[in-house]
Amino acid sequence: MATVELRFSAQPEHVRTARLVAAAVARRAGVDEAVLDEVRLAVGEACSRAVGLHRSNQVTEPVRVVLTEEEKTFSIEVGDGVPGAGVAAADAAGVPGTRTVAPDTGFDDAEGRDEMGLAVISGLVDDVEVSAGESGGVIRMTWPASPGAGVPGAAGAAGMGGAAGPVL
Repeated sequence: MATVELRFSAQPEHVRTARLVAAAVARRAGVDEAVLDEVRLAVGEACSRAVGLHRSNQVTEPVRVVLTEEEKTFSIEVGDGVPGAGVAAADAAGVPGTRTVAPDTGFDDAEGRDEMGLAVISGLVDDVEVSAGESGGVIRMTWPASPGAGVPGAAGAAGMGGAAGPVL
């Protein structure tokens, strides 16, 4: 099981980097080429949501993105550091997951975008789950992958414009 972990300060300009990294790792993990746009969009939405929650709630810790390649699946977890955030929005959007805390009515949900963001993500990803606890929330998104189906030479060429071509 290969894992890539990315942490970035809650700045909107870092969301693009997270999207590019997610697409490159997904391609290498063997996620179908036709699905890579959905991966990029879902990661962009999840990271934008986390950045908005951090900024509107004055959370200074970084946004966490964990990309995991397993035998037949590829998953991405985007974590925020706002306890209780997303519980009500996930419930309202009908997104499955584990909630170990009650909805926090005291957090600022970035002007109501939380529920909309989760609805967009659940529309892009068939297997999505939201967990929320004392240390914040996590959106876990999973796609099928075919090991060995990634771009040949991706380890050295991905994102470098080499034999495999550009990642974008």
